[in-house]
Amino acid sequence: MYFKVLLNKIFGYITIEVEGYFIERFMNLCNQRKIFLWNLKRIHSTIMNVNIGINDFKKLKQIAKKTKCRVKIKKKRGLPFLLQRYKKRKIFFALFLLILISIVVLSNFIWNIEIIGNEQIPSEEISQILEKSNFKVGRCKIGINTKEVINQIRLERDDIAWAGIEIRGTNATVKIVEADLKPELISEEEYCNLVATKDGIITKITAQNGTPVVEEGEVVKKGSVLVGGWLEGKYTGTRYVHANGEVQAKVWYSEKVQIPLKQMKKEKTGNEENKYSVKVNNFEINLAKRVSKFKKYDTIESTKKLKLFSDFYLPIEIHKTNFQEYQEKEIVYTLQEAENIGIQEAKQKLDEKVPNKDMISDEKIYKEQTSEYVEIEVVYEVLENIATKEKIIF
Repeated sequence: MYFKVLLNKIFGYITIEVEGYFIERFMNLCNQRKIFLWNLKRIHSTIMNVNIGINDFKKLKQIAKKTKCRVKIKKKRGLPFLLQRYKKRKIFFALFLLILISIVVLSNFIWNIEIIGNEQIPSEEISQILEKSNFKVGRCKIGINTKEVINQIRLERDDIAWAGIEIRGTNATVKIVEADLKPELISEEEYCNLVATKDGIITKITAQNGTPVVEEGEVVKKGSVLVGGWLEGKYTGTRYVHANGEVQAKVWYSEKVQIPLKQMKKEKTGNEENKYSVKVNNFEINLAKRVSKFKKYDTIESTKKLKLFSDFYLPIEIHKTNFQEYQEKEIVYTLQEAENIGIQEAKQKLDEKVPNKDMISDEKIYKEQTSEYVEIEVVYEVLENIATKEKIIF
């Protein structure tokens, strides 16, 4: 039954109204002559609406006459009627056909490339590698060898552990898994020294293996040997070992900021203006003048790619330029206010640098002021293990 309904919807069907006192007899005769009817709706005891195919409709004339029922066409549906309705609209059909062909042709190209999974590696750098492999927006999907593109990414970037490419519709998703780069490990069988990773003053030396070459209170520079990878014995002489241990030192982190006593601050008025442009591939059409009517403003730009479905992007972009008006207001700080702002800014920057805030042993603040500004320098003294292993090369 469902298949018959589907065929009639394609090849055309009619919704008719049957009116008369012998509707049941009308239905029985249709059934006897194998006339397919569906979607029957009784409107009244003497009125009924029903769907019938085009070919079967021609057979109703005798049945209607025999049962003294009046048959009236209510609706015409299906492809034949649709073509008949738009037969004179040649431009419409030509345009519709052109759009249909364009969609089919455009579906064979990549119009959007999405890069996901990268946190440390900029997307621009990955895009450059993709372009070298001719994997870019506007590239035909036919003939693309994704394995070659992935291999090229892996060859050029040691910091990528895995890469994959998925193409759906006109959208390509490049998935990246970044490598966890670790410092070179030195085998326990290899000879090495412990050297300083930064400048500092030694506060404590714990040498589990090797010979300390510095003392507590000594100032060392970055790269200086702290614990030598050798041991000396009265009878064995000098023998090389794999140095191990911890060397704690005072190190310093500093941050300097300058706060003007007079500053111009932006205050947004709440007035905004939007300008739009349409970009088709590399051709851009401005829908309005790009110059804002505001004298002072911030500009925020955004781009949205058009798509028909979730993965079917079109080579059309809507570019939006948002202008936000602001006014400048002069603010005058007192010396104390400027100092407080400077200290807060410097500490905020230092907190991002210091790996372990619990190891801060001292804090110093240096101030310098003129008639125009206040300069603040905040210095953190931190206790850290500054020793790292360095292989001994003979």
